[in-house]
Amino acid sequence: MKRAVLYLFILSLLFNVFQYMNSTKILKTQSKEIESAKAKTKMVRDSSNIVYNQMLDANYFSLEMDDESMNYFENYSIPELTEKMKNELLTLNEKPNGNPLIPYDPIGGNKFIINKIKLLNHRWIIADFYSGKIRGEILIKYFVNENKPTDFETIETILHSNTAPVQ
Repeated sequence: MKRAVLYLFILSLLFNVFQYMNSTKILKTQSKEIESAKAKTKMVRDSSNIVYNQMLDANYFSLEMDDESMNYFENYSIPELTEKMKNELLTLNEKPNGNPLIPYDPIGGNKFIINKIKLLNHRWIIADFYSGKIRGEILIKYFVNENKPTDFETIETILHSNTAPVQ
């Protein structure tokens, strides 16, 4: 009987040593995985912050980020106003000779039309325009009229030299 108890004691001691070693190994592995996950999370968070700051910088000149412009349009819904302005500018593309704000005649049968639009503040819009392979940018001054179409005036245009035909 003493031998059986001694064997059981030794067996339980070996079992406990095995359990301790196995648990220690599992704990170290999990600790490494947690540290790796923390490092990846920090890297993703840092990347996210960089992208967020770049987005803020890119949108610095935008109606939605300009407090003075927001105050100027306090009686308007900015998303609705933005949509209205874009629709009015794109509607001008339907004219027979293209968008009248773009001071260039059609080239090769392609009229110049506005493609992308960004409201910079409560007075200026920048837009991308194209005619076939030729593209450029236009700076537009605008004034919103209550219950009337918006007044638009071309301030400046740029034709990109690498897209303009050589004459």
